[in-house]
Amino acid sequence: MLYRRLLNNHVLANVTFALVLALGIASYLMLPRQQDPTVNFNWIEINTVLPGATARDIEKRVTDPIERALESLSDVKFVSSTSRESISSILVRFEDISDAEFAERVADLRREVRSAEDEIPDDAEEPDITEITTANAFPAATVIVTTPGDGEQLRRQAQGVMEDLERISGVDQVLATGLNDPEIHVRFDPAAVEAHGIAPGDLVDTVRGYARDLAAGGIEVGDQGWLVSITGTSSDPADLGSLPVETIKGEVALDRLAKVGRGRSENAELTRYRDRPAVMLGVNKEGEANTLTLVDRINEYVDERNALSDSTGARLIVADDRTEITREALSIMQTNLLIGLGLVLVVAWLFLGTGISLLTAIAIPFILAGTFWVLWGLDQTLNVTVLLGIVIALGMLVDDAVVVVESIYYRMERGAAALDAAIDGVREVGTPVVTAVMTTIAAFLPLMLLPGILGKFMYIVPLVVTTALLISLIEAFWMLPAHVAAARIDLNRPSRVQRLRRRTLRRIRSLYTGLLARVMRAPGRMLVIAVVLVGLAGAAVATETGIRRDFFATDPIRLFYVNIEMPVGTPLANTLEETREVEERLRAGVRAGEVRSMVSYAGRQYTDTSPRSGEHYGQVLVALNPDNGDLRDVETMIADLRPRVESLPGPESVTFLEIAGGPPATNPISVKVRGDDFDDLRAAVDDLKALMERNDAIRDISDDDTSGQMTLDVDVDARAARRAGVSAARVSRTVKLMVDGEIATAFQDAGEEREIRVFAGRDATLGAIDEVLDISLPSADGGRVPLHELVNLERTPGLASINHYDFRRTITVEANLDKTRMDTIEANDWIKTQWEDVRSRHPDVSLDFSGLLDDIQDSLDSMAILFLFGLGLMYLILGTQFRSYFQPLMILTTVPMAFTGVTAGLIATGNPLSLFTMYGIIALAGIAVNAAIVLVSAANERLDRGMSLAHATLFAARRRVIPILITSTTTVAGLFSLAAGLGGESLLWGPVATAIVWGLVVSTLLTLFVVPTVYGMTMKRSWRLRRS
Repeated sequence: MLYRRLLNNHVLANVTFALVLALGIASYLMLPRQQDPTVNFNWIEINTVLPGATARDIEKRVTDPIERALESLSDVKFVSSTSRESISSILVRFEDISDAEFAERVADLRREVRSAEDEIPDDAEEPDITEITTANAFPAATVIVTTPGDGEQLRRQAQGVMEDLERISGVDQVLATGLNDPEIHVRFDPAAVEAHGIAPGDLVDTVRGYARDLAAGGIEVGDQGWLVSITGTSSDPADLGSLPVETIKGEVALDRLAKVGRGRSENAELTRYRDRPAVMLGVNKEGEANTLTLVDRINEYVDERNALSDSTGARLIVADDRTEITREALSIMQTNLLIGLGLVLVVAWLFLGTGISLLTAIAIPFILAGTFWVLWGLDQTLNVTVLLGIVIALGMLVDDAVVVVESIYYRMERGAAALDAAIDGVREVGTPVVTAVMTTIAAFLPLMLLPGILGKFMYIVPLVVTTALLISLIEAFWMLPAHVAAARIDLNRPSRVQRLRRRTLRRIRSLYTGLLARVMRAPGRMLVIAVVLVGLAGAAVATETGIRRDFFATDPIRLFYVNIEMPVGTPLANTLEETREVEERLRAGVRAGEVRSMVSYAGRQYTDTSPRSGEHYGQVLVALNPDNGDLRDVETMIADLRPRVESLPGPESVTFLEIAGGPPATNPISVKVRGDDFDDLRAAVDDLKALMERNDAIRDISDDDTSGQMTLDVDVDARAARRAGVSAARVSRTVKLMVDGEIATAFQDAGEEREIRVFAGRDATLGAIDEVLDISLPSADGGRVPLHELVNLERTPGLASINHYDFRRTITVEANLDKTRMDTIEANDWIKTQWEDVRSRHPDVSLDFSGLLDDIQDSLDSMAILFLFGLGLMYLILGTQFRSYFQPLMILTTVPMAFTGVTAGLIATGNPLSLFTMYGIIALAGIAVNAAIVLVSAANERLDRGMSLAHATLFAARRRVIPILITSTTTVAGLFSLAAGLGGESLLWGPVATAIVWGLVVSTLLTLFVVPTVYGMTMKRSWRLRRS
């Protein structure tokens, strides 16, 4: 009675429908847009700067103390580090733990790093601790600032732009390449310092003593209070140059001993854009910020600044942004979604007619609106992963509605009143519909437990599908029957099209029933065919016959980098010139309309993981225009451009780096060669690279071990210093002042921090490294002692970087792969086999293949377990409904039949077997059983009515064939566009859709014959018991 009253209350149903629709549309419009979901991968990066230190010094004095502190942390998957000139970078990856546990581990990490700061040199900067997420892995936009000259104007303009960008809503941080810090330089003359009987350190002490501002406190004078401050800093170099310096000849002005002027910190990077000096600013967005809105704000700001370029002298260019990538990714998914929606409507109309199909179709916007409302309430973003969940759910959204409406339609055709037909129809199919939805949810929900990068990246898909399916039950059991009851559809006077539809459906039922009857006369034959097909599918996958494996198949982003590595010791300016030559060769090889922008820079090289720094590193960023169908894809462009740049004689190597969408991953081949001795490591790496070069499928082989600049190791001779009466600290300080200099103090100047650097000035280039120490110091007897006599010197080849993996020295060998010849697992297994032939030469060295291979194996292992878990949940649900141990197993036979269809689809389409395909197979398991559920449920119902087993089986099959065809066809229609690439192709999401489409088509066809056959063969004993 209550249910009848609910369906009769058309106002409540319509108002609720309209409210959900309005809130859903508003939520959809408010959802932030981005390409990928914001995911925290439990990665923490610790960066510590020690200016002027060599890689060995960084390892010994910074990296090692911090790593020792990190060894006590729990739930750590691995720790890797890079020690290079002036900087230590440590990456900590935690296990897949809850957000609360991760927060605790980060707090532990911060505490341990703070405790290690006591062991780090005082002149090192405070360690910077950053959580790595999808939001800050790559910039949302890259802004170039150029001016006619490379001077203070460029620096000031770039600094101002950087600060403005940081204030834009949605910006997390801005990383600058080629931007130097402002300084005041005190370039002392070593000869003048010697002549006045002082040491270089005395100049630093003089500057430090005078050039500082102090608050002297407050005092009361009469009944008035005064604050007293001491002003010692000035941004005018002339004021600094007038400071008095105490010497043996009396007071001397600083500018008589040194040249004082404005300057900048030493160039660590140089950037050029269209042959003009430039600064490159990478803008990282906040986690949940709307990428499209953020870049629109950046473009508006750039336009405003460029309007003032005549007065500022600066020009801003947005060289690359993620909007084109994001728009294209969202456009592909949205286009396929709309095409899928249209195909679903067509299928519904073909089977049910205009009135009923429209009532069924309006379920889609209602369910989608409700889903977007829930996503907005959960603070999610609109990204390709969310849209994939929507597309997967699209075909299933109307499945339960179709079964319900078909049952109602069946009764209305036979003269029942609309309301009575609705109530009776829901009563007939309610239980199997709920069971079908629950089994589908049971297949998807375990995927929320998938660990690793893939699990976090795809977590939202089962959430979206589950939400949509639960809302679809509300629509099917309330909204749809209420609308049918209110619509007053008259089926007593059918149109010509409706009469044709009835005849066609009747013929389908008759043809199917006749074929099924023939199959059931020889059931063994049908079972043999099914078993053979499943066996052939399994054999095809096992032997890779016609199927290629590419576990992390991804969509390349229309952007790539060209990496240039010069010989060690190459000056930064020379590296930039060679990088510019590479850019010119690239420009000569591109076609009109392909390239959006190219930027060349030296001193930094971005990689798949952490950036490399060094004067011999260069890189060209090549941002491409969106593909309009006539442009080359990224892979083809790289193949065409590679011969142009690899023949350049200057660089030691020129390699290409592609950027792909989807979950972040390292190169397909990433082998960590671990040991303690550098010579042993280098020999092992050379052998490993030599054997990899024998495989034509492996390309772009490189390692991260590069020689650094020659190093002059200076050791203070304690005895000589003591005899001369010179402290070891003064000797060390003088060496530093003669090389890199010392920061005397810092002050604020026009909103910027400006440091005062004191260093030795030289008018001529050094002829030998020893000349850098050409100065003498005051001795205890009143004379002077040459610095050379107080130190011992050793010249050694330096290292550009020293890498650790799990606290052990490591050299990583990486390579790309031609995946048409060999997949990732096969390539790594080949390397392992080949390594056994040379392993005996390197007893103290071990290989670690973790990384992408590790992530693949974790995902494969977890998927297998979760698949079995999902099947167990489905068995539990089916067993509860059918109160049988065997019937759930009979229904689950549709899963291997669906796998047969997936295999056929992979062979037919050429799509790779990827982790995303396997994700689709798991999702398919929940969808494929739905047809079997309604078949077995209908047959059981007829057996309970007293029909014979054969009649119950045939009549159930005849009654349910049309709703089965409708539900399967609507699901296929919803995903067909994405599978076929009608609205744009995707290597990430296309295989998922392909797996479901082909699997569902084949499993539906087999289910219609295999399940009734098995039912007829296995239910004989049960039927006899019922009869007795």
